[in-house]
Amino acid sequence: MRSLCVAAVVAGIMFSSCSEAQTKETVGTETAEKQEKQGKKKGKKGGKGAEAIAGLTQVGTMSGVPESSGLALTGEAGSFYTHGDDGTQPILYKISTSGKTLAQIDVPVKSHDWESVTRDQSGNVYIGDVGNNNNNRRDLVIYRLNPSNPQQVQEIHLKYPDQTEFPPAKDDRNFDCEATLWYGGKVYLFTKDRGQEQTSKVYSVPDQPGTYTAQLVAKLPIPGAVTDAALSPDGRRLVLLARQEMFVLEAGSLPEILKAAPQQISLKGAGQTEGAVFTENNTLYISNEQGALYTYSFQ
Repeated sequence: MRSLCVAAVVAGIMFSSCSEAQTKETVGTETAEKQEKQGKKKGKKGGKGAEAIAGLTQVGTMSGVPESSGLALTGEAGSFYTHGDDGTQPILYKISTSGKTLAQIDVPVKSHDWESVTRDQSGNVYIGDVGNNNNNRRDLVIYRLNPSNPQQVQEIHLKYPDQTEFPPAKDDRNFDCEATLWYGGKVYLFTKDRGQEQTSKVYSVPDQPGTYTAQLVAKLPIPGAVTDAALSPDGRRLVLLARQEMFVLEAGSLPEILKAAPQQISLKGAGQTEGAVFTENNTLYISNEQGALYTYSFQ
């Protein structure tokens, strides 16, 4: 009888030990899987893995800019203008090519949904308050100012000639804009197709203050969500940035470029890419909302 009891106790201890070991193993596996998933999420958010993209190099990090949503030249070597995304303060940031904040320029206007910034040859900056996620805005405006006198702001109000409903049916929601570009006395707007992600419509308005019905210039076959636009200094290469990808169009001039077929280039791993500007014909700077600053080299 005593031997049976001893055997039972030993068996119980062995079962308990095995169960405990299995529990630890299960917990350890679950923890490892959880950490791996978290690591992937963090990597995606921070742009990890971008080093594997040919031509792309991270050159800095912006710590003082909340969700950088555009890039423009300042006219001074080694610096850019940028700004925050929807919901941030109406501040134009001057940053270095490594992402360091050099200055903050308070712009005395409301910021409904700033999405882009571009600059003309005279040093005027155009801030596009044209974000229109729900395609229902009737107060689209581009702010024109010279950063040397930011208190003097001019307004370019606009509406789209082909929008009659606010908002239109879901498949027709192609009136959001996160990309603008100054060229030849006009500001060009490139839409983000929220309805079907198939077409970026290109509109233009004069670069002078006033109220305008924008001119529909072109419809580009872009299978993505356009977040910024950049034109090379020689005017022969247009980049339409999107989220973790970009579309490149090349020709002799912007009117010809807008008839060219886009080349799609993956930026997977670079985070939510939102800002783009050329410093040289073959060098493009890219920013993402997480604060990373990259260069992309064209061959």
